[in-house]
Amino acid sequence: MRASRIAVALLVSLLVACAEPLPADKATYVGDWRAQDMSLRITKDGQVEYQRRTAGGNNSIHAPIQRFEGDNFVVGVGPFNTTFVVSKPPHLEDGVWKMTVDGVELVRGGENGTRA
Repeated sequence: MRASRIAVALLVSLLVACAEPLPADKATYVGDWRAQDMSLRITKDGQVEYQRRTAGGNNSIHAPIQRFEGDNFVVGVGPFNTTFVVSKPPHLEDGVWKMTVDGVELVRGGENGTRA
């Protein structure tokens, strides 16, 4: 039991150590983004927390951003990664921050999306 706790602690430390700060031109990606069945948190130090509910089940990821490919971003550790396809990067629309990821329009911040 103790060995598994140590292994988990080492893995978490490794994940945190792999994260790099977001490039300045991607600073608008930082924040808590939400839709009805999806949440995406991106931190300024490059960590991602993602959850999505679908008819097929729930998906979640907690890992660092490895790189950006245009507006898209690749999240994971080593060869184990996934690409988040951003069809509309963060933009201000009628006072609300929005971004479309994997075909889902997300709003940043509180219910009305006005918080940074």
